[in-house]
Amino acid sequence: MVKKIIEVTDLKDMLDKTRKLYGEKIGYKIKIGKGKYKVYTHNEIRDMINYLGTALISMGLKGKRIAVIGENRYEWELAYLSVVCGTGIVVPMDRSLPANELEEVIERSGVEAIFYSKKYEEVIKKIKYSEKNKLKHLISMDSSVHDEGIYSEKELIEKGQVLLKEGNREFIDAKINPEEMSIMLFTSGTTTKAKVVALSHKNLVSNVMDYASVVDVDSNDRMLSFLPLHHVYECTVGMLISLYVGAERSFCDGIRHIIENLNEYKITYAAFVPAIYEIMYKNIWKYLEKEGKVEETKKLMEEYKDKSMEEKKEVFKDIHNMYGGCIKLFISGAAALDKEVIEDFRNWGINLCQAYGLTETSPIIGIETKKYHRIGSIGKSIPHVEARIDDKDEEGIGELVVKGPNVMIGYFGDQKATENVMEDGWFHTGDLARIDEEGFIFICGRKKSVIVLKNGKNIYPEEMENLVNKIEGVKESFIFGKQQTDDKDNIKIHVKIVFDRNVMKEAYKVESDEEIYNVLAEKIKEVNRVMPKYKAIRGLIISEEPLIKTTTNKIKRQANLKLLES
Repeated sequence: MVKKIIEVTDLKDMLDKTRKLYGEKIGYKIKIGKGKYKVYTHNEIRDMINYLGTALISMGLKGKRIAVIGENRYEWELAYLSVVCGTGIVVPMDRSLPANELEEVIERSGVEAIFYSKKYEEVIKKIKYSEKNKLKHLISMDSSVHDEGIYSEKELIEKGQVLLKEGNREFIDAKINPEEMSIMLFTSGTTTKAKVVALSHKNLVSNVMDYASVVDVDSNDRMLSFLPLHHVYECTVGMLISLYVGAERSFCDGIRHIIENLNEYKITYAAFVPAIYEIMYKNIWKYLEKEGKVEETKKLMEEYKDKSMEEKKEVFKDIHNMYGGCIKLFISGAAALDKEVIEDFRNWGINLCQAYGLTETSPIIGIETKKYHRIGSIGKSIPHVEARIDDKDEEGIGELVVKGPNVMIGYFGDQKATENVMEDGWFHTGDLARIDEEGFIFICGRKKSVIVLKNGKNIYPEEMENLVNKIEGVKESFIFGKQQTDDKDNIKIHVKIVFDRNVMKEAYKVESDEEIYNVLAEKIKEVNRVMPKYKAIRGLIISEEPLIKTTTNKIKRQANLKLLES
């Protein structure tokens, strides 16, 4: 079912129209000390955005590019929105970048001002004085007063309030062109090679409206922000959605505090990556084992598997209470989630849905919903997004190609790269997928990461990694093809396993690397037995060093291959 939605043309229009509906409702609940919180209503949030935007324009930043870097916090969101809703072009920056790459992003993007949190102050101060960039204004999210040439975000909000009272309406009356570039996003990868995705207001609001029309979120929800805000996934399905539907939003204190935060804020909706759900899943089964409830739970799961989410929630109340007792919807994105994890969560009455998208598509392309759900799929494409499969093989697998108002303007300053992925308005995702007769999309892996064997068969590493990752003691794995020295056309499948030494000791009573290797080699033989012979894993490497990943936890395949070759 598609819900009735509020039609908006741009983010400014979104803030204005939704203010009228949800202005008095709580928009942010912010922790200011142990057991102490400060709340801001949706009216107050929009007022602060207007004040800050007014101050920025008064600094001569109209039409300029302005960066934002820092941890997830409400000041980050106010900065982003005050830039994009009437000041200039916003450049959200990856908070995990080392100093040299951060400097390069500042140079490449041509930003003239940057909002930053205290953690980045030292490096930002150094970068400012490089002749290679245009940086003029530094704005601290933490300082309370303008000091030594560094502006205070708090003080700018106060300044903007005064200007607005005096009749300065430059920001309030600013006209937005929903079709032009307003957001510059650097894709994952080294900054020299990273593409800059140019997004418009139309891209983002179309995605927000489509997402809200099919997903069970409204003004009664309480959301937790965990994934990095600079990434369009958290930006759209977290920040923008909460403002659009008038929900309450709080910020996670860090990965170790997720469970605590879900409980203290009584969260109803959150978006995480698969690794988080997999940790939760293991903890649930450990709890059930400790309580002696494993067999009883399995029987109840079977008995209630066809019942409604509400009925299941009553039966598995103790599991729900581990996460605050209020979870209505969990969204998983950025990578594939183990089918078993999804199935069990849903059998416990927790609506866990997979979503799929890319930076270039603002990001959501497809999502599962309470009604449209199929294990292993990423649901159906959202309204206004068309999806098709190009160059299908005999199994119906080919490249997923999409078209819709959420598709980027292009790669900024790189026409050739844009032409490589765009064709008559259709965006080539680079992902291999199949679509079943009912429209459910199944992602098989990245086109670039497919391993083609001598017999012409295709191996999708992600699919096999999901099987290997089920082995007790395996933290993560990396499937790769290795050329044989005597026959370069002959490629054998190998796997690198990152293991947990404590779990290996507990589960298998082994401690030395040799013993651990032998146990995992036996487990790989078991995996091989459930796969066709051509997919069999012929080589094994073990390590305790985590794989190289992006900030959204995706494996960087080329970087990991280089590491193996070095």
